Amino acid sequence: KQWYQRRVRGIPGVAVPVLGSPEGEEATHLRSTFNLPPAFKLVPHRTLEKDAEGRLVSPHVTVAGVRRSDVYTVFGDYCYHHYMQDKFNDNGWGCAYRSLQTLCSWYLYNGYATSPVPSHSQIQQILVDLGDKGERFVNSKLWIGSVEVGMVLQQWLMKNGTTAEHRIQFVSTGEDMAMQGGLLSHHFRTQGTPVMIGGGVLAHTILGVSYDSVTGDTKFLILDPHYTGKEDLTTIVKEGWCGWKGGNFWDKNAHYNMCLPQRPS
Repeated sequence: KQWYQRRVRGIPGVAVPVLGSPEGEEATHLRSTFNLPPAFKLVPHRTLEKDAEGRLVSPHVTVAGVRRSDVYTVFGDYCYHHYMQDKFNDNGWGCAYRSLQTLCSWYLYNGYATSPVPSHSQIQQILVDLGDKGERFVNSKLWIGSVEVGMVLQQWLMKNGTTAEHRIQFVSTGEDMAMQGGLLSHHFRTQGTPVMIGGGVLAHTILGVSYDSVTGDTKFLILDPHYTGKEDLTTIVKEGWCGWKGGNFWDKNAHYNMCLPQRPS
């Protein structure tokens, strides 16, 4: 007998992880049993720690404190993309590309896309095709930021037959990031997608927040694309490449832009 995992409902267009690949009458039975509207997608529930290429899947679930009541995190699986993967040396310039790849993997894993996560050169080509960059941008080591991440993500999703908007949130200084807890907790409650953030010369992925609405105290669950080591979950969590960061994590002399992808309607 198969058992099916039901996730939190109430988010438009949510992907519901299940065991197996139900079709036809079986899928109809599931929708009827759990009263799922048509916008809810049934996607295979993933239990593996790594994908076919050996990348870690959803490493944040092993981080201490992610299940507390004041914690709001990404909903659904994704892959951890970071420096030096795919036998490609992007150390020192590719952090925003890797964060974008993590965002794309979320849409792929949650049933909103079928194309592979784009490579660095494919990301660059999309920006050239959109008229944002010149031809010489392809195969360069030039950085991208949150605005470009949003543009590429939206275009890549369109090629997958999915329409999804994104929001760019400007934060004037790193110190002001401490005041973004309310915005981010709302994002993870209503959208559940990972957030790319760029500031100064660095980019990161925000997977969740711990937010006290009374005191305003905020901590950030960060996935760091600057990691260059092996796909070792223990090392990555123990050394803080995926873990909680306080407000002092952000550079108080830099301004930040967050790309907040929206869930497809």
